[in-house]
Amino acid sequence: MVIAKTFAIFLVAVIAELGGAYAIWRWRRDAGSAWLIGAGIGALFLYALVQTFQPATSFSRLYAAYAGVFLLGAMTWGWIIDGARPDTADLVGGGIVLVGITVILWGRNLTL
Repeated sequence: MVIAKTFAIFLVAVIAELGGAYAIWRWRRDAGSAWLIGAGIGALFLYALVQTFQPATSFSRLYAAYAGVFLLGAMTWGWIIDGARPDTADLVGGGIVLVGITVILWGRNLTL
């Protein structure tokens, strides 16, 4: 249950962070409307807030693992939103990152 909750929170966080950054990116790059700034700031605040609900107690480990989640999310966002389909190197690297996330968060509890 803890693993499912952790990844559910990571999913909400990564969508909020990428959505917020993307809204500001679109505003700046395309001279978009000012509402994009407000939407971006609101989404970035949601990202920060939702992370506080994580069951993990170590801030540094949590955010180190989240960096990997962000990387995977950014590749997925690029594929869905920008049409940048991941290639073999992206997929292999993403798999390695997923293993790293697991080791950082739960490696101390794994028995091999």
